[in-house]
Amino acid sequence: MTELNVGKTRLTLVQGDITVQQVDAIVNAANAALRGGGGVDGAIHRAGGPDIMAECRRIGGCPTGQAVRTTAGRLPADHVIHTVGPVWSGGDAGEPDLLASAYRRSLQVAADHGARTVAFPSISTGVYGYPKDLAAETALDAVSTAVANLDIDEVRFVVFGDDDLEIYRQALQPRASQ
Repeated sequence: MTELNVGKTRLTLVQGDITVQQVDAIVNAANAALRGGGGVDGAIHRAGGPDIMAECRRIGGCPTGQAVRTTAGRLPADHVIHTVGPVWSGGDAGEPDLLASAYRRSLQVAADHGARTVAFPSISTGVYGYPKDLAAETALDAVSTAVANLDIDEVRFVVFGDDDLEIYRQALQPRASQ
């Protein structure tokens, strides 16, 4: 299972590079200072060029669970939605709510700017240490709920490795039978 319709929105799983996705908006797993970094954040800044960082500097920062928009620079997308997921601290410090908020707020910001197709990485699962299986469940739940009230045609979850793809497939499977 790599695709599921939730109302009028198609949820799609893709293994690949988020920086080459042909969508209206890509979501960046950013840090609170919006200063670039490693992983997805670094890849987006490298591929998109200095215009993204220039706008991030003007914005100044983004709290955990929130999202802001910048240009996409040289990326094929029109927008980059920067969101800050939580650092995993065992699950009792509000991490699930903050992660769900990061997904919901990203979709809202994208929709507010006319984006109808949005690509997400697996937020908080890199250096922030969020367990991938729990993050996938939270991501799919948050997105499935949020799209009910938004004019979004497709939400694409772009994962890097085979293991990540399988985790998302397993999380998507029970939703297909609902």
